[in-house]
Amino acid sequence: MSRKQLLLTLYQPLKHMEASSLHVFRGSDSVWAVTGNDKYWGSHDMERVFRYEIGPSDEGQDIHSFLRRKGYSRHILASMKPDPSAILLNGKHEFLCHPVCAGDVLTTRVCDPVSSKNIVPAPVPFGIAYEDEDILVVNKPAGLAIHPAISHPENTLGNGVVWYYEQQGIPFVFRCINRLDRDTTGLLIVAKNIVASCVLEQALLRREIHRTYLAIAEGKTDPAGTVNAPIGRRTRSLIERCIDPENGERAVTHYKTLRYLPGAARSDISSSVENSSASDVRSLLELQLETGRTHQIRVHMASLDHPLAGDTLYNPSYLRRPDDPVPAGNWISRIRLPECPCIWKPLCLTTCRLSFLRILSDKQFTAFAVQHPTKRFTAFSVQHPTIFFWH
Repeated sequence: MSRKQLLLTLYQPLKHMEASSLHVFRGSDSVWAVTGNDKYWGSHDMERVFRYEIGPSDEGQDIHSFLRRKGYSRHILASMKPDPSAILLNGKHEFLCHPVCAGDVLTTRVCDPVSSKNIVPAPVPFGIAYEDEDILVVNKPAGLAIHPAISHPENTLGNGVVWYYEQQGIPFVFRCINRLDRDTTGLLIVAKNIVASCVLEQALLRREIHRTYLAIAEGKTDPAGTVNAPIGRRTRSLIERCIDPENGERAVTHYKTLRYLPGAARSDISSSVENSSASDVRSLLELQLETGRTHQIRVHMASLDHPLAGDTLYNPSYLRRPDDPVPAGNWISRIRLPECPCIWKPLCLTTCRLSFLRILSDKQFTAFAVQHPTKRFTAFSVQHPTIFFWH
């Protein structure tokens, strides 16, 4: 199966995602994969060779110190020691204690010989926003968990990504850098090798990976604001979080109101905000996080009495009832809209933009999941990998 056929197979259940085709990033020697495009990047194995040219400022360091400054962990360097071809200085094997000089060329080689042992390959659909030698940026649909668990061993993003590479004959270890809740849609970074994983995880800890979210909140929010409130686990609950000033962890959310919308429970989406009552108005928000706590945006907005539309945990209007029927098809993330029991929508929260430094480069890279807001809001069906698009 060719790469194009493989991607089309993955996208088959998501035909309508062309409406939110992602931006194309073209390098000097490659074309990256994007939804709705017929050009795709790829190699035939997961071996990666990194090449470093030693500059005057790096002269005198040993190889170990140089690579540590490039983001290699001690674990990675220890795992490379038994392989004489893993670290080469000017084409020759050298020990990690060997010094480097200006003009030297240092190369390292990493490879995953086998796929993740505990992830069963399965054709789970997901969108691909960007791909190069080191990372895969995916657009996660609603209702899809990231990692397998006892309750969902096969229907996860990890299963789909491993299957995607298995069909190309490539062993793959699933290393997802950032996290999203099951019902949240949007962009995720998957590292394709252990070096990229280590570098990106350190960047995440240093808050150098910038994530922008779009959400729809109940009511009319302030034009802009910041929520600084610690979040902890709710007593006697394994899932729910709450504001916990005493035992919670620091959590800071910044939001900006992009526009006000008529209530999505109304059958006429084009109704004007002026003709809607205060309880009907909803707010389209752009949010950025200083921290990354579980359910942070959902808990913080609920604490302002502006819970997110479609939130079955923190929005009382959307709490599931035992007698609520579950429609056929994509049952995950479907919820009962107030006043409209026949209409079901997903959680209105998505990661719309990711920005970070590319591996081996000081250039900032930005991936987009939805087009910038322009004219009017349109709701999408639950099968769509993003919750809305613009036209």
